[in-house]
Amino acid sequence: MVDILNLALPYFGLIFIGFACGKAKGLPESGLAWMNFFLLYVSLPALLFGIMSKTPFSELNNPPFLVATTLGTVIAFFLAMLVAKLLGRLSLREATLAGLSGAYGNIGYMGPGLALAVLGPKAAAPTALIFCCDSIFLFSIVPLLIELTDREHPSLLHACGVVARQIVLNPLIMAACFGALAAALHLRFPVALDNTLLFLQNAAAPVALFVLGVTVALRPLDRIPWDVPGVIAVKLLIHPLLAFGLMLAFGPFAQPWAATAVLMASLPPALNVFVIARQNDTWVKPASVAVLVGTFASVVTLTSAMWMLQTGRLSFP
Repeated sequence: MVDILNLALPYFGLIFIGFACGKAKGLPESGLAWMNFFLLYVSLPALLFGIMSKTPFSELNNPPFLVATTLGTVIAFFLAMLVAKLLGRLSLREATLAGLSGAYGNIGYMGPGLALAVLGPKAAAPTALIFCCDSIFLFSIVPLLIELTDREHPSLLHACGVVARQIVLNPLIMAACFGALAAALHLRFPVALDNTLLFLQNAAAPVALFVLGVTVALRPLDRIPWDVPGVIAVKLLIHPLLAFGLMLAFGPFAQPWAATAVLMASLPPALNVFVIARQNDTWVKPASVAVLVGTFASVVTLTSAMWMLQTGRLSFP
């Protein structure tokens, strides 16, 4: 257990350092703009590109794994929507953001670094595949449902156009796709470029976790809406159980692949949930509470999942 804590605490420690700094200093939230830009458009794309480009393309061709992990995310999304709609009596637009909270874990900020630290280099390929498939599904279904509830643009054709544009312009998805292309073509890059990408990759996790802590600190918490605990339960408890069951049903998969699927499903709600809620002016306060409470609750749930995976108490035939 000490080894697991040694792996987990630096990640949560950076979040708590960011949280403490956010509470201690009265800096405006606008100060995070360039850090968020660096993460979204520079550092995290470099990390995903590096993971995909250095993974043999044959390892990326695993349709049963893609179907199983994506199906788990789909079930978690619609289950969280249903739970939130029943508990909070939400509109479809609000329930869509609640569904995002229950299905979209911190696969960008925490996922790659944590999976590689806990499970080793063999977790690189499944981590990148889960990120791509989850992102494509969630960044398709959420804009689609939101656009269909927009009275100014109610047409399905307009909604599909918005979805396609968001997928094509998403820097993280595009970086992963270009990385897979580089792997397929066996491209090798100059040492100077490789070292630059390595610098950017190493910066991704620390900056992301610090920004997450600061952002959570700047979100005031006066009460917890009724729908938030149900959504967090779906994300931290039901989603990992779904991943475990689907790994057994669609497997057998190699232990690092199946373990990566469960670990990624165990991550707390992503900070992007709040960002997307604010962009759409929908479910904003509950989204910030879900990120805050979910992150703190995951100290117990995520660490427990890591311990069970690494000690073999959660194993796959």
